[in-house]
Amino acid sequence: MVRHPLITLVVAVAITTTGCMTHTLRLQGVRQAFHRGDLPAAKRLLDEDAKTTSRDADLLALDRAMVALADGRPEEAERLLRRSRDRFDQLAQADAAETTWSALTDDTARAYFGEDHERVLLRGLLAVANLLQDGDDAEAYSLQMVEEQGRIVAEAARPDGTNPKATYGQVAFSPLLRGLLRESTHRDYDDAARHFAMVTAWQPDFRPGHEHLARARQGVHSKKGHGVVHLIALVGHGPVKVEAAEIPSTASLAIASGLLATANRTPLPPVVAPIVVPRVVVAPGNVAGVRATPRAMPSSPVATETITNVSQMAKSQCDAMLATTVARAIVRRSVKQAAVVGARETLGGAGSLPGVAVDLAGIAWQAGERADTRCWSLLPDTIQVARLELPAGDHEILLEPFDRAGRRIGRAVAIAATAADGRDTFVLVQSTDAGIVGTPLVARNDP
Repeated sequence: MVRHPLITLVVAVAITTTGCMTHTLRLQGVRQAFHRGDLPAAKRLLDEDAKTTSRDADLLALDRAMVALADGRPEEAERLLRRSRDRFDQLAQADAAETTWSALTDDTARAYFGEDHERVLLRGLLAVANLLQDGDDAEAYSLQMVEEQGRIVAEAARPDGTNPKATYGQVAFSPLLRGLLRESTHRDYDDAARHFAMVTAWQPDFRPGHEHLARARQGVHSKKGHGVVHLIALVGHGPVKVEAAEIPSTASLAIASGLLATANRTPLPPVVAPIVVPRVVVAPGNVAGVRATPRAMPSSPVATETITNVSQMAKSQCDAMLATTVARAIVRRSVKQAAVVGARETLGGAGSLPGVAVDLAGIAWQAGERADTRCWSLLPDTIQVARLELPAGDHEILLEPFDRAGRRIGRAVAIAATAADGRDTFVLVQSTDAGIVGTPLVARNDP
């Protein structure tokens, strides 16, 4: 029996890269349980998946954090999010061994350290989880959102001056939080106005941003004898990634040729067959927002408005990086083709029995390639906010998710919130087509 290291490599990798279920399919049950409001089932399924896919523990911790927030456990959510943030920062440093192995398999062999939008939003949800406790670190977390976005874009700059991430939009949720926190000091209105000006520049269609800016410029937090309840709503079904076939574009081929030249590999062979890549799918569902009605003021409901469209952010970033993603897949294909050709020639050439065996193994090798569909499964479609200025005292507020026609979805949930004179109270609610998921969280207020 003829043996050779190259043929052994081709066959071994072909076997190990065939038949794996994608992350999106694995987590489908978790999403379904969460979106119908069955938190115990979502938690159980996540725990089971973590036992079988320990290498994705940091990614699964993000979904576990969303379940913890919906279940009224912000301390646990912050701990899980912080751990994933720190691990992603470590894993973002390129690992040469993993890069080599992914060239022989596919992108699922690489350590997952989050998509760009996930790493930015992770810090935003850290700020929210912290606000629902003492709020001491909320401003620092929100600042990290802008810093991380800037770092991601800066590191994508290429020697030729191009940057595929230069089109990434800024996330207005960060300056909004920082503006609210600066305003609550009753001193730093200039800082608050500066942050609210960023909100209006980055998200001009966010109507409350202009109201926040005008109020800060007047140096007013709220009317005398009034406090403010800020409602943060995580609304709808967030984006997921699925496998899709892409025909290599001219831009992808050019990028791939550059990568191969940099790696001192052979010229790029003709590539016309479709390449399997991840694409973002947006399916927000029917829920459009959450209406908040103070029991004492039934004629004055306030509806949440979108400050950050998560699905749109994920899709636009995926589209911006598509040519590069396809190029990386082309490079993998060329590496595999070169390995197959080398092994075939070593073992007798085309038409020989060993050569045919190598060709068949090579076909299985390439056919077994999977797109990396790992993603933060329980992100919302949008992050929305509403501001209720209320007379100081205890209030009962009815929360009602509504659809795009303004009709209520599910049941109304009443919460008790205190509007302390001149102070802020933060409330978090998660809502899908099933209505409100879990229990709305009201920040502990210290009058």
